[in-house]
Amino acid sequence: MITAKVIQFRRGRKTYTPRHFLIEISGVDSREKAAEFVGKTVEWKSSGKEPKVIRGKVASAHGGNGVVRVILEKGLPGQAIGTDIEII
Repeated sequence: MITAKVIQFRRGRKTYTPRHFLIEISGVDSREKAAEFVGKTVEWKSSGKEPKVIRGKVASAHGGNGVVRVILEKGLPGQAIGTDIEII
């Protein structure tokens, strides 16, 4: 299990995609290393009394610095940006 950090929604200048997120994996600094994670499952766990688990999968690499795109089964709340997500 590898931990990563949620960076941002996948977005354009005037639009954003609510189920697509960009995550940064610690120790991954190139597009080639990021491509090895494509197809793996991810889980985001909320903190609180009744923690929710939102699952998804890694879709593709994003850019050349080791960031990947993740498509989740439903969108994350805005407070999720900057929190940890697990790659299984």
